[in-house]
Amino acid sequence: MEKKQIAEVKKGSTTGYKVTIGILVAIIAVLLWILLYSREEIKAVTHEKEEIRLDLTGELDSLMMEHLSVKKDYGDLTEQAQQKDSVIMANAEEIKKLIAKSSDYRRIKRKLNYLRTIHQSYVDQLDSLYTANKHLTEELDIAHKQINTKDRQAVQLKEEKEHLTQIMEASAVLKAYNVKGSTFNLKGKNKREIETYKARRVDRVKIRFTVSENPLAEPGLRTAYIRIARPDGLIIAKGRGDEYSFEANGTRLQFSMKKDLDYKNKAINVELNWDKQTDTPAMKGKYSISIYMDGRKIGMSQFILE
Repeated sequence: MEKKQIAEVKKGSTTGYKVTIGILVAIIAVLLWILLYSREEIKAVTHEKEEIRLDLTGELDSLMMEHLSVKKDYGDLTEQAQQKDSVIMANAEEIKKLIAKSSDYRRIKRKLNYLRTIHQSYVDQLDSLYTANKHLTEELDIAHKQINTKDRQAVQLKEEKEHLTQIMEASAVLKAYNVKGSTFNLKGKNKREIETYKARRVDRVKIRFTVSENPLAEPGLRTAYIRIARPDGLIIAKGRGDEYSFEANGTRLQFSMKKDLDYKNKAINVELNWDKQTDTPAMKGKYSISIYMDGRKIGMSQFILE
């Protein structure tokens, strides 16, 4: 009886051990499964976080590349938006640090959206500056064209005025026409004039000319200067001092004779005589006559002595 009880007790203990061992095995299995599952979950979460980090980094890089491209496209205009550019660069640096620390990705996402908004505002500002500068440039071009047109018109008016002035001055210039040099031998006490072309017989040169009529010329006293040049080019004159010279075209010239005229816009006939000063015969050859008035040559002629 006692043996039977002992056997039953042993049998019950063995069964209890088996149940306990089964439960422990089951618990261990469950724990192993949980461990393996947790590792997979951790791997999945880590992988997901890495993908999110890479995506955020990619977004940031893409946005900054776009920002740099915009700066390059707009060139010097970006100098007028430096403050907003500094804000963009500071926010980009902060987001980069947050991504490196694997911080709250939602926060990073919000900051990226904020950065994108600032960047768009930056682009809009540059567009406005570009448009304003373009309009200003167009206005300046129009202004320059108008100025150039006015300058050209002013130059044209000046040239026309100068041309008209030249025409008026040219129209107001007096002319000497019918200029003639005649040579004479003087006979007797009365010095009767006998025309001659022989150099050895010439005692007098008579110069005749007519000062033209010109209603545009200024009336008043004028002086006509007559220059007679010998065949060797020497000007026949009573002396070589300044009292026997006048100015024409900025140069002092010797004169042979002069005649004061009261010009009243009507034609004037002028006659002057040059009488030989020495007994030396006149030079053979071609003599030149030049008439000057108002500082310019107004007529000329020639005569020949044999």
